[in-house]
Amino acid sequence: MLIRIDPRSAEPIFEQIVFAVKAALARGTAAAGQKLPSVRELARDLAINPNTVVRAYEQLERDGVVVRRQGSGCFLSDRGKELGAVQRRRELQDLLRRAATDAFHLGFTADEVRAAMDQSLEQMHFERNEKETT
Repeated sequence: MLIRIDPRSAEPIFEQIVFAVKAALARGTAAAGQKLPSVRELARDLAINPNTVVRAYEQLERDGVVVRRQGSGCFLSDRGKELGAVQRRRELQDLLRRAATDAFHLGFTADEVRAAMDQSLEQMHFERNEKETT
């Protein structure tokens, strides 16, 4: 799994790592059970402080995206499939509510938010299909 960061971004580096891991899962370029690089490895590869990687991995663990195995490292979880339908729906609604709130705060209309969501889903679908055909 390739994780890239933009040190010039206003988004904190640990959040960029969290998003990169979640995006890789969503695109299908990473799968449940896959081992993440060690803290030292990723810190070295990205030329960042290891504490930043620790913070990202802790956030991913809190979000249920990774599972830590003592002495073995961090592995991508299959949490989405383990949650019940009601809990998954509740988390989706909360996530979308937050995104819509931020979008409206930025001055976007409901139609612009819908169009952006559709475009994002289409892009993700395209990337996922590309991976499956290669």
